[in-house]
Amino acid sequence: MLVLLACGPAGPVERYGFIARLGNDTLSVESVTRRGNRETSDEVDRFPRVHVRHTEIELGPDGGIRHLVMRIFTPSEPANQRHRRVVVDVTTDSVHISKRDSTGTVQRAFATGGGTVEGHLPQMYSLYELYFAAALQRAALSKQVTGDTEPMRQFYIDREFDHFPLGHGVVRPLPGGRAEIVHDWLAGVGVATLDSGDHLLSYSGARTTYKVDVSRVTTPPDVQAVAARLEAAEAKSGVTELSVRDTVRASIGTATFTVDYGRPLVRGRVLLGNILPYDYVWRTGANAATQFTTSAPLTLAGLRVPAGSYTLWTVPRAKGADLIVNRETGQWGTDYDDSHDLGTVPMTTETLATPVEKFTIAIVPTNAVRGALTMEWGPFRWTAPIEVR
Repeated sequence: MLVLLACGPAGPVERYGFIARLGNDTLSVESVTRRGNRETSDEVDRFPRVHVRHTEIELGPDGGIRHLVMRIFTPSEPANQRHRRVVVDVTTDSVHISKRDSTGTVQRAFATGGGTVEGHLPQMYSLYELYFAAALQRAALSKQVTGDTEPMRQFYIDREFDHFPLGHGVVRPLPGGRAEIVHDWLAGVGVATLDSGDHLLSYSGARTTYKVDVSRVTTPPDVQAVAARLEAAEAKSGVTELSVRDTVRASIGTATFTVDYGRPLVRGRVLLGNILPYDYVWRTGANAATQFTTSAPLTLAGLRVPAGSYTLWTVPRAKGADLIVNRETGQWGTDYDDSHDLGTVPMTTETLATPVEKFTIAIVPTNAVRGALTMEWGPFRWTAPIEVR
């Protein structure tokens, strides 16, 4: 680190960090050292696997990344893939990326079209800080008015993005030291608060599917200690997803049913009217859309449903909830298309005496032809009666 800082432009050394939380759970912790156009970061995140990262970055005059070296340790990966080194070089018109582990090297090159280029990782907020700062610098130089947008380009670092091209992003400066961001891998709009020097003070994903709250800390956190705890917890539980996938199998008489869905946790958050906004369609779980299959025709809260496969969506209301049965299957949970709706029906709502931490769907038979589809999370239970025809 001393060598890195010594060869950068003169200027004060800044040391700080970021902590990202999902409710009362910590998703990432980062310690950053910055001097002039050079930055060093140590970070650990779990999104969904635990990754431990050491990153060295050199910035160009436009605030975009000119050179990046990142060493990544992913303890849950196969032994020959746990250690990975990513090197990125950016010129005025191209991005060259090299990703190497024991299995070999992936090389990619992209044309930038002359745009400012930043890196993207879902839970690494020093990269978000660079993203916002470069966009705001461009907006100031072009004398844009507040509310105009600044287009950006972004490259992807982690293994799951190896085959994706250079992405697009847009930053919109707002009054009061705020800015919005939209990009190819963000479903919704992220909102940042920045100071007059374009330092990222906070970030909210409340309007996105990554409902994180991020805060800047003046004392760099102990990343190694946090990484050790997260690695140990992951090794003990074997869980490498934030919201595990589960399958419910049930029968009413001779009819059989399956429900495949993601199971998010409450994590200390307020659900109804907050994490689940009123009057907006919800994927009824997490990640991929919730899949429902029935072997026989049935009525679901009065809606006739032929035998087959569907997706289930819900709309929380201030008083109750609606259930949507949709003919499209296999889609991601943000890809709801109402043109495929079979129908929408109301569900009954109850308040649970004991809150449920993990979102739970069940099909409960009451006799050979009747039963109920139930959904429980936090304080609520939603119910739709089932009758096999």
